[in-house]
Amino acid sequence: MLTEKLKKAVDAFISTFAIIVMVLLVICVTWQVFSRYVLQIPSTMTDEIARFSMIWVGLLGAAYTVGLQKHLSIDLFTHNLSHRKKAISNIFINLCIITFAIGVMIFGGITLVSNVYTSGQVSPSIQMPMAYVYIALPLSGFLMLFYGLLFLLENLMSLKENK
Repeated sequence: MLTEKLKKAVDAFISTFAIIVMVLLVICVTWQVFSRYVLQIPSTMTDEIARFSMIWVGLLGAAYTVGLQKHLSIDLFTHNLSHRKKAISNIFINLCIITFAIGVMIFGGITLVSNVYTSGQVSPSIQMPMAYVYIALPLSGFLMLFYGLLFLLENLMSLKENK
């Protein structure tokens, strides 16, 4: 199905990008420790790059987790439910994810990026516009929205088929 191919492509992109950013994070932290304790000349740039990488990895990892449906949802209560009731529960969970993604991640993220961009805020060491760092928030929100809508449609179809 087309949606499954699209989901796999998005999953592959997110996981690859997150791995690359995580490798960058590890390299920065390793260099920071080496330059501080061995060379006795701490690097100022690597601290910021590591911090920004951590933000991106965390937010993209959250979106990827939603895509794998490994997000925080307590299945203790739904474990013994019938197929229909479990589908209804999943529909409710995905509606909550969609609402959060639109309200907090996308709307709030776009507002934050816009405010930071118009203020001209830059990072102290590398002089990079902070809007580039914060763009991870609405990007992750759009990815969560994509996954939420995809799983919502799947659950609605499943509910319709098993009437």
